[in-house]
Amino acid sequence: MTSILTLNDIVDLREYERERESFRRRVIALKQVRRVNLGPIISLTFENRETVRFQIQEMARAEKMTSDAQIQEELDVYNPLIPGPGQLSATLFLELTTKDQLMEWLPKLVGIEQSLEAVIDSPEGDVAVPCEVEQSHLEQLTRADVTASVHYIRFNLPEDAAAAMRRAKRVEIRSIHHRYPYAVELSPETIASLVADWE
Repeated sequence: MTSILTLNDIVDLREYERERESFRRRVIALKQVRRVNLGPIISLTFENRETVRFQIQEMARAEKMTSDAQIQEELDVYNPLIPGPGQLSATLFLELTTKDQLMEWLPKLVGIEQSLEAVIDSPEGDVAVPCEVEQSHLEQLTRADVTASVHYIRFNLPEDAAAAMRRAKRVEIRSIHHRYPYAVELSPETIASLVADWE
């Protein structure tokens, strides 16, 4: 079972510099398997303990954090992204690179972070699991007139849906947002990587 990160999991800056290049290569390769494009301007990166540890180590490096209190703040922010058994946790990115794109799409996609579902095939038929957003995230990033470029979402799979995903031949992530009706099928490699997080 996956456990959250603690202070003992985050190495100091000198030690991190020694391991950074190999760790970075591993995480880049991991993210390639766990990143999917949903339509033309949205991507999802499914997080796990390794991707979150990398994020915290990189943040500590960039900000030159040396105190336990600083690191603990980052742990408190990012630990909720680590999926537990039967969970899928993802960072949703709106891949908008110009001012015109931002002005067009951020107002159009209000509510996108609550409009995704994971659709898992099973012998009894497709099982659709809606995504969930933590209350603190909703309060910080959700606005009535414009959305944010980054969101953190989670799919809490019921036991039967998690069991179905372990043997599924098809899993889709689908947007049911009225202005962004797209779906993407996860590769077998991606499904295997996500299920491995539950072991």
